[in-house]
Amino acid sequence: MIRRAFCIGAVLVSGLSIPAATAARPPLAAAAQIKEVTAAEAAPFLGDWTLNLQGPNGPGTFAVSLKAEKEKVSGEISSDQLPKNPITSISMAGKSLVLGYSFTWEGNAVEAVVTLTPAEEGKTTAQIDFAGGAYVMTGTATKKEK
Repeated sequence: MIRRAFCIGAVLVSGLSIPAATAARPPLAAAAQIKEVTAAEAAPFLGDWTLNLQGPNGPGTFAVSLKAEKEKVSGEISSDQLPKNPITSISMAGKSLVLGYSFTWEGNAVEAVVTLTPAEEGKTTAQIDFAGGAYVMTGTATKKEK
């Protein structure tokens, strides 16, 4: 567990040399399709999710919670290594919900983007892109039943 956290930290910190302006910016083709999300568009994604992801240094599990109050969609993300962090941007890119947040790792700010994409019936894929692609984890997202 400590080895994995250290490896993830090392990769994330090494990615911080990417200029901040490009780290959080999606490719131009994707940027043209990204738009702010409404509560109605986010409705299928609202609730509590468990993301089971795999990265170059092994598996990771994240908890994502999304809610809507009136027309404002908000959320937070956490994992065993990181405390709860607020999601600071929520948008749609095609059928995917795109969540942006940042956290501090060993004194360095790290930008991250979570993408939730509906797949075959009842399935959702998930990806977290840390530090503009310096470290990427992919896998599945499972919505918790109420």
